[in-house]
Formats: sequence, C-alpha cells, structure tokens
Amino acid sequence: MTVRSGARRAAVLGSPIAHSLSPVLHRAAYAELGLQGWTYDRFEVDEQALPGFFETLGSEWAGLSLTMPLKRAVIPLLDSVSDTAASVDAVNTVVLGEDGRRTGDNTDIPGMVAALREHGIDKVDTAAILGAGATASSALAALARVCSGEIVVHVRSEARAAEMRQWAERLDVTVRIAAWDDAEQALHAPLVISTTPAGVTDALAHAVPERPAALFDVLYDPWPTVLAARWSAYGGAVVSGLDLLVHQAVLQVEQMTGRSPAPLEAMRHAGEQALAAR
Repeated sequence: MTVRSGARRAAVLGSPIAHSLSPVLHRAAYAELGLQGWTYDRFEVDEQALPGFFETLGSEWAGLSLTMPLKRAVIPLLDSVSDTAASVDAVNTVVLGEDGRRTGDNTDIPGMVAALREHGIDKVDTAAILGAGATASSALAALARVCSGEIVVHVRSEARAAEMRQWAERLDVTVRIAAWDDAEQALHAPLVISTTPAGVTDALAHAVPERPAALFDVLYDPWPTVLAARWSAYGGAVVSGLDLLVHQAVLQVEQMTGRSPAPLEAMRHAGEQALAAR
C-alpha cells in the first residue's frame, strides 16, 4: 500500500449531508496518524451535480466518501469497481490515484462484518433483516459472510420484496420474504439487522423477547433507538450504527491515505463526542 504524503484532500458527498459524522471521524484519524496537511470536508452534492464535481477534482484529491443518493450514480464515473461494490451495485468509497484513476469500493459490507465480529458475532445459523431499502442489500451481502442458513427479510411493499429476491439470487444466499405485519417474529432470530429509518421499529419494542440474542441497528442518531434501548435492557447484544460508521470509515482512511491500521478507537471516541454534543 502506497503511503501518500503532502497536502491532500478528501471529502464526503451526498444530499442531505449536514448531518454526516464522516468529517469528525476522518479528521480524528488524520490527527492520530500525524497526517499534517490532510483535510476532509463535506459537500452537498446530488446526482445531477456529481459529474460536474468530479470535473473539478485536481491531483491534490486522495479520496471521496459517498452517501445517499450517490452510491449508484457514481459508478459510470469510475475507472474500476471492486467486486464487493459490484456485488450490490453500490460504491461508498472512491480512491483517487495520483495517476488520475478513480477506483470505487464498498466499505459498508466489510464494515458491517467487522462491527459484528467486534461484538463476538462471527457466525449465525439464521438471521432476520427489518426493511428492504438501500442499506438492506449491503446487510444481505454482509450476512452472506456471516450467516450459514436462511435469512428472513421483512418488507413493507411487494416492489421491495422483488428487489430483495434479486439481491439474494445475485449474492447466492437463501432468503425468505415475510410481511412487515409479522416483523415481531424476527426479534427471535439469533441476529436481527434493522435497516429502517428512525421511528419505524419503535412499535416493535414491546415484542422484544425476554432473552434476546443480537440486534444490529444501523441508525446512530438518534441513539439509542426505542428498539435498541429495550433490547439492551433485556440483556441482548446491540451493535449500533456508530459501530458500522466507524468500521467502514477505518477502511476508507486506510485506502485513501495508505496508512494501516487506522486508529479505530480514536475515531470512535471522536464520533461519540460529536453525537453527545448534538
């Protein structure tokens, strides 16, 4: 891995973007690694503005983090895409080579796996996913590495169900689609991954079993969610969206800077402080 030196730039792009914790995490890493002259900013960029933004990038740029709605829109602008990103048609990381090449990757998937492993979750026989939006495909890809058996996906629309079946076939995992009305049943799985927007799972909290297994809730603000708070109160293992955010950012920092390992604990602490100040 080539270590990049001198004044370099990186940033997170998306719309909306003001809430992003990525600048806090990446800047904490730069400080810990002694990368003087490195900056990391945020830019409000939508799909229409993305090609124009890429045209402005000079040789000082080392990389970009991408959030919604750019993870798919960026692909035609890249020179190459990793197998991981291609598996879900989603890029959240662009490494800008000094030769001008643009390489896309997806650190959400290995970030999910790393966050689970940090909490002692290496393998499960079955799992459940709540929701079928953009994050659910990455969750499915992560479970392809963690879950040996059936994955039950609780969806709120038939269109989403069809999409999840397509992802399951592509990722070669066994998926059973279930109605959202039956989502309470999901809470008995060895691992539950909630990929829904804030508030959607609040109504399920009353159904948390007395001895829950593991919950991975991809939200980090507000935190804890009602579901995560009840889960934790009952003694279940809880993996948070901040865990995911930090682990995927660690991989981004390593790819963009060429420095490894990135300082996970310093990045986590910076993220916790920033959330506490909100």
